[in-house]
Amino acid sequence: MKKKIKVMVISIVVIVLITDIFAGNYFYNLAIKREQKDFLQGNEDLTVSATAMDVFLQGGWRQWVSQQDFNEWELESFDRQNLKGYYLEAKEPTNKTVMLAHGYLGKAKDMGLYGQYYYEELGYNIFMPDARGHGQSEGDYIGFGWHDRLDWIDWTEKIIKYTGAETQIIWHGLSMGGATVLMASGEEHPENVELIVSDSAYTNVYELFQYQLKRMYNLPAFPILPTSNLITNLRAEYSLVEASALEQVKNAQVPIIYFHGNNDSFVPAKMAEELYRHTATDKDLILFDNAGHGEAYAIHEEKYQEHLKKTLLKYID
Repeated sequence: MKKKIKVMVISIVVIVLITDIFAGNYFYNLAIKREQKDFLQGNEDLTVSATAMDVFLQGGWRQWVSQQDFNEWELESFDRQNLKGYYLEAKEPTNKTVMLAHGYLGKAKDMGLYGQYYYEELGYNIFMPDARGHGQSEGDYIGFGWHDRLDWIDWTEKIIKYTGAETQIIWHGLSMGGATVLMASGEEHPENVELIVSDSAYTNVYELFQYQLKRMYNLPAFPILPTSNLITNLRAEYSLVEASALEQVKNAQVPIIYFHGNNDSFVPAKMAEELYRHTATDKDLILFDNAGHGEAYAIHEEKYQEHLKKTLLKYID
């Protein structure tokens, strides 16, 4: 009888382990592996307001982007991935360049929504790269900002070599791009970086996935996320825990301004508030009413530009 119970217990444990490994791999493939992502379709947290949708899909910025003559740049990453980026020199000579980081499942020129303002109104050079695993860049996984932070610093150094030692650089990122620039903030980087603008960023990848597991699937983090974390470490060589913008901003070296929508239910505004509290440098936090995830600029363009310009004038010569 005891032997039967022992066999039964062992069988149950094995089944649970196999199920957990399957679930961990499934979640990795769902969120991190580079492939077509359908799971976000129909997600109420990503439902875009009619006002924002008009700007995203039909805004004049799209035509503007299509009319620009971007220089296409290439970069070999630390792990030998070929990355692509797009540089547009200002109409008049300037020492000011903004680097724009796109969000999850996006691509470089999506950031033309912001680039048009920097270029046309502020007279900046603009640079927009495809993150690893996105657009024309290589990579069979999505880094959620962690490996991307090193790519970002390499791109920064390339820009300095091209534009000169006196160039002043702004890092401006949206969602995953916002987390990317925050993760880069805690690394040793060129002193040319004068300001970081982070829009709709998350604190760390583990907490983001934990939040989404509960909200989208009504599932607890344990045991799926620890197993997914292990699988991510094995397959993509980073962990969901170490990929932390929150830990990085504790060592930030330049001022950071945070933008976030109060109605963001995909990356809740409390994450921006937590990032703000732990930021080691000069900082500011601007929240936008009635704005969902990544909608602040589209819905409150004038307010967004006002705060952005005021901050640029404060920190950029």
